[in-house]
Amino acid sequence: MSNYIPPAIDWVREQVELYESSGGTQGTTLRDTGLPCIIVTHKGNKTGGIRKIPLMRVKVCDSYVLVGSYGGRPKDPVWVYNLRANPDVEIRDKTEVYKMRVREVEDEDERKRLWAAAAEAFPPYNDYQAKTSRKIPVFVAEPV
Repeated sequence: MSNYIPPAIDWVREQVELYESSGGTQGTTLRDTGLPCIIVTHKGNKTGGIRKIPLMRVKVCDSYVLVGSYGGRPKDPVWVYNLRANPDVEIRDKTEVYKMRVREVEDEDERKRLWAAAAEAFPPYNDYQAKTSRKIPVFVAEPV
């Protein structure tokens, strides 16, 4: 197995470490919001290293919706490129860990439906899309 490369941003790294080291009993919400997060373990596109990123928990049936919002910044977050290159991931949802495969949502009707679910779980997604000219990528992680 490749080496783990921790997130560069302090609070993100600290959240991943707390979430993982507690077995999913702590660090399961986004900072001060109280809104639930998941940890997505994936493979780096360039490094081949193991990456972990906390994302908002948006569950639809047996799948998870992953939104590449990056707070509405002009560029996609790095993990978007990683998932495009390496779609096999693990998702930790509190104490449960699932092997999943992601696909980028291209179909407009499916995208609208999943975006609505994401914005219901985390309303700032609508603000982030309004802030940026790029079309924010939406992925769905499905059980393998």
